Amino acid sequence: MKVTVQQQHLAHGLGMVSRAVSPRSTLPVLANILVTTDEGRLRLSATNLELGISCWIPTQIEEEGSITVPARTFVDLISALPSDTVNLSLNTRTQTLTVVCGSNVTDIKGIDAQEFPPMPVPDLSEGVSLNVSDFKEMIQQVVFAASTDDARPVLQGVLMTMADNEVTLAATDGFRISVRKTLLANPIGQSVSAIIPGRALSELARITSDGDQTLTMNIPSGRGQVVFRLKDAELVSQLIDGNFPDYKAIIPRAAKTHTIVSTPGFLKACKQAEIIAREGNNVIRMNIMPQGDEPGVVEISAQSEETGTSDVKVDANIDGPALLIAFNVKYLREVLDVIKTPSVALETNQNNTPATLRPIGDDDFVHVIMPMHLG
Repeated sequence: MKVTVQQQHLAHGLGMVSRAVSPRSTLPVLANILVTTDEGRLRLSATNLELGISCWIPTQIEEEGSITVPARTFVDLISALPSDTVNLSLNTRTQTLTVVCGSNVTDIKGIDAQEFPPMPVPDLSEGVSLNVSDFKEMIQQVVFAASTDDARPVLQGVLMTMADNEVTLAATDGFRISVRKTLLANPIGQSVSAIIPGRALSELARITSDGDQTLTMNIPSGRGQVVFRLKDAELVSQLIDGNFPDYKAIIPRAAKTHTIVSTPGFLKACKQAEIIAREGNNVIRMNIMPQGDEPGVVEISAQSEETGTSDVKVDANIDGPALLIAFNVKYLREVLDVIKTPSVALETNQNNTPATLRPIGDDDFVHVIMPMHLG
């Protein structure tokens, strides 16, 4: 292999794929990045056998070839090089990659590319086309609600369902549920249901760029995998096997008290209360107080024996009876962070039943949050 590539292209590509490198593995090749020529471009790939990321970067190819090199060494080296032309040449006999940039010359010992796990080649003609910006926003509005607890692997995933011309993403960790749906550009013939690891979707949102318009998703039959293909990148993930909870049964169908507040104002109040609440157990008390014909008030209070107390009032339009209810403020702040509309509706029934948050003017997103015990 003999190729010439720009340092910034190489550094960007390595930053994209290196997150899929396995930090701990019995297979040494999984700590490496595959560097290979591929149809006139340079392909970089990394995998931990559960998640794989590839990207293609522009290059001038003098000689075809492939090698795997230690990820950490290669990433650190390329990021330290000046923004200039980088020449890569491979000695196949010793499996050594020589990296030349200006007066910098480095030899890196690699492992034969034949030992690298093969990446799937999806049939893109059978894939579903998704709008990149819409799907990225969908991911951001649900993935934070997925569990990080290894004991419940199904809840570490995001349930994706597709039927007719609609796609829905749903995530829950047992304390909250986030659901977002959107319309597909083209209806699909066969309905799809799959549990995708939350981490894989987070990585997908990270590697999408402003230049990406469409994203093709493919679930090859019988492989337990999903493949997302962008213009210059590809992400492959194992699907999670199991039964996702029936989240629809938990979403309240009606509410006694409807509270409409400014999203930025509510978010700011939660951030202020969290400064005190985080020293305790993250609990805030929310006193929803209608004022007859006048605009109502929501009083958000937090207290900690070590730190002190906090009291913030937010103006609100309240329809229904007054209610004192407690929430985990971190959960409230995380959902308010991803709501894009100027106002949000908090729908409540009792202080021990689930509450619902809905953006005003956006019927495609709903978030359910369980209240905390009013100690």
